[in-house]
Amino acid sequence: MTNNMADEGKKGGQRRQRGGRRRNGAPTIADVAREANCSPMTVSRVINGEGNVRDATREQVLEAIAKLNYSPNRAARSLAGGEQLRIALLYANPSSSYLSELLMGALQQASMSDVHLVVEQCSDDRDQFKVVRRLVEGGINGFVLPSPMCDDQDLLDLITELGVDCVGVGAGQEPKGHSTVVIDDYQAAYDMTRYIIDLGHKRIGFIIGNPQQLVSAKRLAGYRAAMRDAGLEVLDDYVMQGRFSYRSGLDAAEKLLSQDPMPTAIFASNDDMAAATVAVAHRKQLDVPSDVTVCGFDDTAIASTIWPELTTVRQPIREMSMRSIEALTRELRQRRAGGAVRHEHITLDYRLIRRASDSAPSLVERGKTTNKW
Repeated sequence: MTNNMADEGKKGGQRRQRGGRRRNGAPTIADVAREANCSPMTVSRVINGEGNVRDATREQVLEAIAKLNYSPNRAARSLAGGEQLRIALLYANPSSSYLSELLMGALQQASMSDVHLVVEQCSDDRDQFKVVRRLVEGGINGFVLPSPMCDDQDLLDLITELGVDCVGVGAGQEPKGHSTVVIDDYQAAYDMTRYIIDLGHKRIGFIIGNPQQLVSAKRLAGYRAAMRDAGLEVLDDYVMQGRFSYRSGLDAAEKLLSQDPMPTAIFASNDDMAAATVAVAHRKQLDVPSDVTVCGFDDTAIASTIWPELTTVRQPIREMSMRSIEALTRELRQRRAGGAVRHEHITLDYRLIRRASDSAPSLVERGKTTNKW
C-alpha cells in the first residue's frame, strides 16, 4: 500500500514536471502564464503577435518572458506553423544611440516571436533598392524600415511590387498598403517647447533634424506652433539645420551660441544634437543650464551619460521596434493562412523627462529679455 502510494506520488510528480518545465529545465508557456497571471493561450497570442490582447496584459507577458528567459520551442512551432518567418531590419540612421535601442527591441521581439531576423545597413539611397531586391530573392518575407527609409515612397512601391510586407518605424506619414509604429512628433515637440516657455524663456533656438525625414518637419512645426501660441517671434537666426548626427549638432550649436543676443534655451530635435550643444556651450565657458538651457528628443542612452543629464522627450524606441516586429509577424502569418491582411497604424505614448539641463533664465537674462520683448 505504501509502495503503491509512493509510486503514484512519483508518477504525479512526473506528470507535473511534464506540464511545467521541459525536460531540459527550460521554462514553458505554462510557466510564463503562471508568472503573468494569465492563460497559456494568452501567452501564445502574445508570442505569435496576435492583436486581441490588452496592452497591460501584453506588458505582463513580456515581463514574464524576460524574467524567465523563455524562448519558444522551435520543434513544436515547426510542426504547428511551418517554416520560420524571415524578417529584415534595414537602417541608415546616423545616431548610434537610436540604432542601439532599435536593434535591442527588434532582437528581443524576434526571439519571442520565433522569427529569423536579418539586419543590414544601407549606405545611401541607391544601395537600399539593391539590398531590398537581394534580400527578397534570398527569401526574406518582410521588412522593418526605420526613418528615413519608411518615408521613401519609391522604396515602399518597390516592396509592394515585390509582393512582401513592411512596417515603418517613426514614419512621418501613413503609407497606403503598409503598417506604421509612431509617436505624435508634432505634439511632443509642441509640449517640450511649451515647457521651455513656461520656464520663462523667450529666446529659444531650435535645431532641425534630417530634412529627408518627415518627422523633422513635424518637430519643427510643433516648435513653431508653440512659439506662435505664446505670442513669441521665431527668428530665422535661431533656427538651424541639423541632420540628427552629433557632428551636425556641433555646427548648428556653434552658430546659435554665436548669435548676439544668443538664445537662452536651445531645443534640439534629437539627443545627439542636444549633447553636441552642451559640448559647444562648455567649450565657450557657458554653464548649462544657468547660461543656456538645452533640451533634446528621444531619451537615448546619451541623454543620461553626459553632464548635465538632458531634459528630453522620451520616445519609446525599443517598444516601437518590438511592436513593429510584432505587427509584421501578425501580417505575415495572416497572409500564410490565406486570410485578409490588416495593416495597422500604431501610435505609442511619449513622455517629457526633466533632468539637469534646464532652468529658468538667469536674472541678468531676464532683464535683457524684458527690455527686448
